Amino acid sequence: MSLRVAVQMDHIKTVQIEGDSTFALMLEAQARGHELYHYEVDRLSMRDAVVYADCEPVKVQDVEGAHFELGAAKRENLEDMDVVLMRQDPPFHMGYITATHLLERIHGEGPDRTLVANNPAEVRNAPEKIFVTEFPELMPETLITRSGDEIRKFREEFGDIIIKPLYGNGGAGVFRIQEGDQNLSSLLEMFEMTWPEPFIAQRYMKEVRAGDKRIILIDGEPVGAINRVPSEDEARSNMHVGGRAEAIGMTQREEEICAAIGPELKRRGFIFVGIDVIGDYMTEINVTSPTGIREVKKFGGADIAALFWDAVERKKA
Repeated sequence: MSLRVAVQMDHIKTVQIEGDSTFALMLEAQARGHELYHYEVDRLSMRDAVVYADCEPVKVQDVEGAHFELGAAKRENLEDMDVVLMRQDPPFHMGYITATHLLERIHGEGPDRTLVANNPAEVRNAPEKIFVTEFPELMPETLITRSGDEIRKFREEFGDIIIKPLYGNGGAGVFRIQEGDQNLSSLLEMFEMTWPEPFIAQRYMKEVRAGDKRIILIDGEPVGAINRVPSEDEARSNMHVGGRAEAIGMTQREEEICAAIGPELKRRGFIFVGIDVIGDYMTEINVTSPTGIREVKKFGGADIAALFWDAVERKKA
């Protein structure tokens, strides 16, 4: 099977290939003989119900600094593509939502439709920090609000909390506020000026010092995990703020979490998902542009890019 694959992404020249999951998916697609195209989301358009983009043929190689070669851009009707990967990075804002509306027009499974991964309508309906609330028994105590009084009461109850923007990404804007911290009011003022949406607060889990685990599911099944350990002076474990990746397996509790959410992920058409787990609790379900493929393989885990394309090819067949 040879597929025409368009990748909607941040420009490939910005990619740090060593840890980039989109690049891993592109390498595997090319190795299978699929035809790759590259475009940025601002090249996505719709006229008279036809969704198209100015796409560049692209070839990739796993060589830092010389990892891509682009051909001449050409306007492509995305219905003529077999697969579109929606892989531009969040934040999840109105621009992201609009892209899901446009791609929803072309999405479908089977040989005669364009498969958009992940399902754009379901991506729109499942922002990471809200989707997880559909499984309250699997998550820590969580408050979503714009009310400063509610957040103060929440801190009084738990003493040590995390506050973050509801639609943020990559650890940006994540703060730990402990009992007696005098910065809470100033922080809330800054949040109110910066974001129009509610904020999210969660009980701080000391287990994060041992790591924030990323578990990857393909078509609803867990296929690999990586642990991200925060640095000594950080509350966040994200890799780009100093988190350290390490090999790790899955606990019985994590198997239970995956078994609980897997059928719903599959029903919604989420082929590639990354969940975040601290201790015994899931904190996020990442469906927009999940990462972790290259880290899992680096530490001897599964070739998740291959498993992803196996799943896509089954659906296209």
